[in-house]
Amino acid sequence: MESIYAALLLNKANKKITEANIEKILSAVGVPVDKTQLTKVVAGLKETNIESIISSAAAAPVMAAPVASSASADAAPKKKKKKEKEEEVEEEPTGIGSLF
Repeated sequence: MESIYAALLLNKANKKITEANIEKILSAVGVPVDKTQLTKVVAGLKETNIESIISSAAAAPVMAAPVASSASADAAPKKKKKKEKEEEVEEEPTGIGSLF
């Protein structure tokens, strides 16, 4: 994850995202460098437009939980809350864009 943060810093500074540049950043802050992960991140970002990923993530709608009154919350059975939790299904992230 640290290598992704370093890549974002390089992108923001308009610097080339390379293994050497990411390693310099991580070493400067005392973070151990995982060479395997570093290679994968650089390869995954090679043909990726980071700015478009950031802008699409910023434009994604945020789902807010509905606000219930305290009277109706107390009257609601506990089984209903448990059932709602079971219905929540998280999707597996895919692609390099899921790292952001």
